[in-house]
Amino acid sequence: MLTNMKKIKAGVAALQIMESWGIKRVYGVPAGSFGSWMDAFAETDKHNVDFIQVKHEEVGALAAAMQAKFNGTIGVAMGSSGPGATHLINGIYEAKEDGNPMLAILGARPTNEQNTDGFQEFNQNPYYNDAAVYNRKVAFAEQLPQVIDEAIRRAYSHKGPAVVEVPVDFGYADIDVDAYWSSAKAAQPYPKWEINQAQVKEATELLSKAKRPVIFAGVGTRGSGEDVIKLSKKLKAPLIVSGINYDNFDGKYEALLGAMGRVAEKPANEGVLEADTMLFLGANWPFALTSKGMFSGIETFIQVDIDPMKLGKRHATDLAILGDAGDYVRAITETIEEKEETSWWKANLENVKNWREYKTKLETKPAGELELYQVYNAINQVAAEDAIFAIDVGNTTQTSIRHLRLNPKQKWRTSPLFATMGVGLPGAIAASLDYPDRQVWSLQGDGAFSMVYPDVVTAVRYGAASINVVFSNQKYGFIQDKYEETNKHLFGTQFPDTDFAMVARAQGAEAYTVTRIEDIEEVFAKAIKDYNEGKVVVIDAKISDKRPMPVELLTLDEELHSKEAIQAYRDRYEAHDLIALRHFLEANGLESRHVARMKNN
Repeated sequence: MLTNMKKIKAGVAALQIMESWGIKRVYGVPAGSFGSWMDAFAETDKHNVDFIQVKHEEVGALAAAMQAKFNGTIGVAMGSSGPGATHLINGIYEAKEDGNPMLAILGARPTNEQNTDGFQEFNQNPYYNDAAVYNRKVAFAEQLPQVIDEAIRRAYSHKGPAVVEVPVDFGYADIDVDAYWSSAKAAQPYPKWEINQAQVKEATELLSKAKRPVIFAGVGTRGSGEDVIKLSKKLKAPLIVSGINYDNFDGKYEALLGAMGRVAEKPANEGVLEADTMLFLGANWPFALTSKGMFSGIETFIQVDIDPMKLGKRHATDLAILGDAGDYVRAITETIEEKEETSWWKANLENVKNWREYKTKLETKPAGELELYQVYNAINQVAAEDAIFAIDVGNTTQTSIRHLRLNPKQKWRTSPLFATMGVGLPGAIAASLDYPDRQVWSLQGDGAFSMVYPDVVTAVRYGAASINVVFSNQKYGFIQDKYEETNKHLFGTQFPDTDFAMVARAQGAEAYTVTRIEDIEEVFAKAIKDYNEGKVVVIDAKISDKRPMPVELLTLDEELHSKEAIQAYRDRYEAHDLIALRHFLEANGLESRHVARMKNN
């Protein structure tokens, strides 16, 4: 009988499993139910996994969820038994909704205290059943490293969060060193689908017949942006993108209409209503059912997606193709004949040009009360070619896609489907730790920043340099704007001002407040200097309370709206030089299909 088998603490073994999968850090807050884990983290000679102490478990969970969006690797967060574990739920659902790998480790009371209705004890696993692709409680100490390995493997293969509950005493236990192994070396992605040439031919035929084609490019085309643009040019199909896919394309592309809906741009909302054919690529536009009129003119709908569950989900299809969107874009581009420049193409390009001139006019005002537009102009002037942007939700999402000048070397990430406030700062922390040599920004409103600003000190402590811009207007702007259309009152949307620069400086960051347009260039120059010295910077931009143009409620066309309504819309949004797409269509010999439908209804 062997009696001198080498031993290892189960907690250390679990960290070694994480390390084998490339995990570099775990976010969390220490607690009694994590005592054995804290001892394991402290034994740095046995592993290379860092513990990042955050001020709130939700921040740690959101940082872990955002990590996967930036670099595709699994993020890890820990929450203590009871309240710490429940604080992780926002990050767990964020990973679920975006289909990203995440590992959440839940603390638990020692086994001899369980099932006694004791301190911070409750049945935790059912809480995560809806969100987790893998949800288990470790049964005995020797099982701990293997369950962690299984959880990571499941999170990657099923593209979602895995949850593991660990009684605290298990991590202290000595287990045999040969009682576990890592499956990391065996991990590999699914092979790509083969191209179905018959479907390529059918798609080519349908697209060739289209008189007013558009391309809708979702995140399934990420990495294939240049190929999508080649097809757009060859087909003379203007390009609509999902809001989360802007950084896949050169923002200067002349036929880039932008996103459609509410977090959107004018040319996309107008273009989709006039189109007759849509090539829907790797997209899951969640507003299709609530914005039924957006697809009202589409007669031919061609969808390509690698996920069979998404085919036909958002619109009835005339052709559904299961496969990689980028591969099919390249295959279709090879087979389709290039079209001559069409009136449809020219009208949309003119519309894009007019919209961009409008945005530039707002962004380049030389003096006066600060507006959000000039803040974006300042960012564009100093942002690195490969900058990383962690974007919070609400008006910041909407305005950043309109006013940031993005390119495919940059990264722009947010919470697109779960849309949880507070992802900006955690995202910047995660991005900075993973990309220390790249410029990192977080952009957020004051409502979102108020939820997470205590963790500015976390960024300072761990050297996670970033520039954090806060758009302060003392209201939940996106909600207040919505209430204008749906509610009798704007009750509950406003709150007092906070001096975020003072708060940030108290946490060790460099910080500035700016209220005037003429001061913004100097403030951003100082911020860049501080950032280049490795510092965390907070810019509290006190902006006006003007509402960004609601392009989902466009009121510019005399055929659809009264002169009084149009004038009021132009006055409020400084849109006196904006022209409705119908005018560009008619100038190029085309009629407005949308106006005709509206009049017939």
